[in-house]
Formats: sequence, structure tokens, C-alpha cells
Amino acid sequence: MTRDTIMIRYDSRGLVPAVVQDDATGQVLMVAWMNEEALQCTAATGEAHFWSRSRRELWHKGATSGNTMVVRDILVDCDADTLLVKVDPEGPACHTGERSCFFRLWQSGSDADGYRAKVQTCGSARLTAQAPGEASIVRELYDVILERRERRPRGSYTAELLSAGEDKILKKVGEEAMEVVLAAKGEGNDRLVSEIADLAYHLLVLLAARQLDPANIEAELAKRRR
Repeated sequence: MTRDTIMIRYDSRGLVPAVVQDDATGQVLMVAWMNEEALQCTAATGEAHFWSRSRRELWHKGATSGNTMVVRDILVDCDADTLLVKVDPEGPACHTGERSCFFRLWQSGSDADGYRAKVQTCGSARLTAQAPGEASIVRELYDVILERRERRPRGSYTAELLSAGEDKILKKVGEEAMEVVLAAKGEGNDRLVSEIADLAYHLLVLLAARQLDPANIEAELAKRRR
């Protein structure tokens, strides 16, 4: 990949869209806007700066929340009118507390009740859609764990586990791993599946405690497959 001096093609407002991507996992975190000042401030500080269209002012990502983004690279597309900003995020990218702003699954409003996975043909283009109920349960569960980590509601086992600290979490991971082994050796498949689910949950809690994401595991597995 070459590093060249490129003339950015800003729009009539002096802005260019910036797609922000986690450098480690490849996950798209957010889409924002940059003007020339934001781009220069990003280059000068090494942290992401954007232009807020609603407030009409320069925006240092994380200046208030602490969820800053260390910029590793800025790539320019072939038309020089879109940026890909590769970052190391220091916390959630979304103002809702989600790791990525893209956490909701689209569904058609006209057939929401009977929606099923299907392929639609529009001219020569093919669009594959996923039914709402088929969203990753792992992601859904992890998002709940993150919510418990932030709010720490009373009576929540997850919140209690996170508050107890990493040693307690590791102890539970070890116990659940042993339960998986015992179920595999002497019990039926239903019991084995149940114990694996328990282990998976506690592993997700460990990821949350370490400020990691299931996408990190996916990226590692994809790298190994390649």
C-alpha cells in the first residue's frame, strides 16, 4: 500500500464521509464526517476528530466520554471522496454504549410479522436479508453483559460476577469447563449442550471484563483459517 499526498474531494459543504473501522477486528464502528480542520487535527494529535453537522463545530471523539480513538491509518478510496479511518477504540464507539453504531438488524416494515430470510432480485443485483429472529444470540447476550457491566443493577448475577473481579470470573470459567468435560464423559447430549452454553456465557463475561469483544475471537479464527 502506497502513501501518497492525495487531494481530498470534499463536498459542497467542505465535508467528506469517514468510515471508522476497528484496526484489530475489522468491525465497522461508526460513520462520521470530516472537514479539512478535522483531518488536520486528527493527523496532528493521533486521535480521531470529526465535524459535527448538528452542532456545526469540531468534535474530538471521546473528549467528554473518554471513549477516544487512536488512529492507526487513514485510507482514501479510489474517487478520493470517502475516508476509511482505522482506529484502536478506547471504549464504545456509539453514544448508546454499544461497541459499534451498527448493532440493529434491518427489517422490512411492510412484512415485519411474517419476515423470513430471503433473496430479492433487483435488476442484476441480489440482496440477502436476514430475519430479525436470526440475529446472533451471542451478540445479543454479549450486549446484555455490557449493559450489566455499565449499570451494575442490583440482583443481577452478571453484575455481581463483574464486580467480584477477574479472579472470580476465571474460577467460574474453570468450573464450567470441568462441567463440560464431565457432561461429555458421562451424560447425554442435552446436558452437554447446556454445560457448553454455561461455559460460553462465562467466557463472554471474561471478554467484557477485559474490554474485549467476540469480534476479536472471530478475527483470530478467520486469520487462522486463511
